[in-house]
Amino acid sequence: MEIIVLDNPNAEKKMEKEVQKKTEKLISDISPEKYLVYFPLANILNNLDVEQHFGFLQSNRNFQFNVFDIFSSLVFARAVAPCSKYKTFHDVLPSLFKEMNYSYDQLLDAVEFVGSEYEKLVEIFTVATKENYGTDTSHSFFDCTNFFFEIDKENDFQRRGPSKENKNDSIVGMGLLLDANMIPIGKKMYPGNESEKPILRNIIQDMKNQNNISGRTIQIADKGLNCARNIIQAVNNSDGYIFSKSVKQLSEKEKVWVLLNNDYKDDDGKIVKKTIREKRVCTYNPKLARKKLMEIDKMVEKARNLKTYSAKKSEYGESGKYITITSNDGDHPIVTLNEVAIKKDRDLAGYNMLVTSEIKMKDVEIYDAYHNLWRIEESFRVMKSELDARPVYLQKENSIKGHFLICYVTILLTRILQFKVLDNKYSTSKICEFYRNFRLVKVNDKKYINITRASEFITELGKKLNQPLTNYYLADRQIKMMHTR
Repeated sequence: MEIIVLDNPNAEKKMEKEVQKKTEKLISDISPEKYLVYFPLANILNNLDVEQHFGFLQSNRNFQFNVFDIFSSLVFARAVAPCSKYKTFHDVLPSLFKEMNYSYDQLLDAVEFVGSEYEKLVEIFTVATKENYGTDTSHSFFDCTNFFFEIDKENDFQRRGPSKENKNDSIVGMGLLLDANMIPIGKKMYPGNESEKPILRNIIQDMKNQNNISGRTIQIADKGLNCARNIIQAVNNSDGYIFSKSVKQLSEKEKVWVLLNNDYKDDDGKIVKKTIREKRVCTYNPKLARKKLMEIDKMVEKARNLKTYSAKKSEYGESGKYITITSNDGDHPIVTLNEVAIKKDRDLAGYNMLVTSEIKMKDVEIYDAYHNLWRIEESFRVMKSELDARPVYLQKENSIKGHFLICYVTILLTRILQFKVLDNKYSTSKICEFYRNFRLVKVNDKKYINITRASEFITELGKKLNQPLTNYYLADRQIKMMHTR
């Protein structure tokens, strides 16, 4: 009799399940999406060749990590997905192609360290930018802003002061200096309760002392930085200036000149401590005039309504400048509209005054130079909105400074990409949108799928950079080449 041994059907099924389990792709807590778009920033940072300087600075510390690796990763992460340091570490950094081999505590230590050395690092990046991409300091643009913090108690660095957002929270101030091509070449952090006016003098003087700016520089800034000391220091340093000046604060003679229809030119010097010959350029902006007239009308209407209801003077607020209060036998104050003040403000609406040391510069050139200030305002706007710069969860002074250094370098690399690589053909918002939206999905160790939505910008950028940005499939070798060019 022949005996036939049958396989255990249960064992066979078990084996089939094991094979199937190994081949199935299970849900993972690590996203298969990867951020590739920071590769132009990585290439620019590589060209700046500053890594060795980070090594020099950390050589006297017993760090068990590379500060530059952490810093550069945080710059790239700030560009593609700005968020808290904790979320950056756990959600964003793992999605970069740059490997992460450090802990969260080491990341925080690195941020605090670069903050303690931020002035040296700003100088290092300025020199590296000048040497590798060139800077033009024939004109320099300067402005200040501040960042508010929702903390219960102010400290030596986070001080209460006039916030740009009209907040009453503690704030930190930042001064930013750009060259003629809108490339950042200087940054200064200061407590929020300090005046912005000395910051301009300090940054320019510090950079000249460091020999990072040579030759004559024309400082261009808004009316908030127009003061006698800034003007005198610029002239004493053989520099020039173009400052805005409030038309409302002009002398009666100058107000008359502003409203004249002829080409009367007033080149008289102002005497503070020395005689300075200035040129004045008056501009009129119809759009600004309409805005100002609406504001004036709104305040006048408020004053008129409050007058009707016999409101107290403290209730008028800013509209109080359009009323006159006189007493009637000392008993009942009489409130009347100040028609003279209203007419003056309405007449001057839309006008702006520029004062400059550049006597020989053409009026149009002065106007164009000053109105390039919007670029520095854009830098602040990008820093506050696109890069979400306000470090809500940081409290230590050096950690805050380190965070803002990361934002500053992100702006620097973006500006170099925009102006030096892409020839200023694309707006900052387009570039930042590219940072956010260009993503890949990892299929295996050798292949990625491009899930980015097609656009004219992506197509043009791929041609400009000579990169396969419109390809659906991208090989691992192609990606590595992008980061080494």
